[in-house]
Amino acid sequence: MNKHLALARPDILTLKPYEHAVWDPAFERMHANENPWRTNGDTSSAGLNRYPECPPFELIKRLASLYGVTPDRLTVGRGSDEGIDLLCRAFCRAGQDSVIVCPPTFGFYKVAAKVQGANVIEVPLIKERNFALDRAAVLAAWNPSVKLLFLCSPGNPTGTLLDANDLQALCADLDGKSIVVVDEAYIEFAGRESFSNLVDRFTNLVVLRTLSKAYALAGARVGSVIADRDIIELLNRVLPPYAIPTSTVETVLGTTDASTRSQFDDRVAILLTERSKLTVQLAKSPLIKRVWPSDANFILVECVDAEAVLNAAKSVRLVIRDQRSQPQLNNCLRISVGTPEQNARLINALSNTKGAAA
Repeated sequence: MNKHLALARPDILTLKPYEHAVWDPAFERMHANENPWRTNGDTSSAGLNRYPECPPFELIKRLASLYGVTPDRLTVGRGSDEGIDLLCRAFCRAGQDSVIVCPPTFGFYKVAAKVQGANVIEVPLIKERNFALDRAAVLAAWNPSVKLLFLCSPGNPTGTLLDANDLQALCADLDGKSIVVVDEAYIEFAGRESFSNLVDRFTNLVVLRTLSKAYALAGARVGSVIADRDIIELLNRVLPPYAIPTSTVETVLGTTDASTRSQFDDRVAILLTERSKLTVQLAKSPLIKRVWPSDANFILVECVDAEAVLNAAKSVRLVIRDQRSQPQLNNCLRISVGTPEQNARLINALSNTKGAAA
């Protein structure tokens, strides 16, 4: 048994999971209080009048294959957000336990922890080193109440990759002390192997993956948690039954098989080319003070006048993300890499903005 289960909430360890209705496809269903007729317009294969498979075994098998892990190392939820929430609920006792986050970072780590009643300890990234992780500061901030350390690689909104040596050292440093969670929502744009290949070596490592970004399925809401099988079993106790809709399962199975994956690779390649071009063009704009290097599908910029850049984007019907409320990000905006036409429209708008002329 994974020794890190001792970090989980004792009541979750003893929780008896909800027992959902099970069935054999060879039999007709009269056991789950479902409506026996489909609704008009239902074109799904399984029928939306029927509860989806629970857990969705075929979906789990597909995602495990996609990410190169065995199915017992993966559970699926409604986006990575649900994985974050499950971890907070499974490991953090309200008013007693803590999590560490490293701002500027994805805001939902803090929100999920606060909803659970956990304390949040902030250890800032090192801005002068392109927002690198401060491993020494993380270890100095650690105390026995810390159950989860949330890291993001590539970082959101920084676009910075986590150093592999730092991660492995942290997993070793926190062995038996805390769960290390690495959110890899943007890893497909980084050209680097996922840290999920380390979950067998470090049983306190949890990796989050999503279909929202590179696989263009943000609206389907499918995220994966990859970890040691004992941690996966623990999280499945907390996961609500029938969490993934039938329509979502069928969409994912129909769009991520081997015959269709090449389209995602092609689109990622286009976005990487556009990211390089957009980085160069933004750096030339007098409205932009600094452009940080990015391993994601977005670019973080520091502006001379953030309002002027925001308004320039709006003038050509584009919305970019204001990051000025984040620590260390005064006058900073995050720009998602769009289509070649969208990127050109943004650059033209910046060029035509008053004050942009050198």
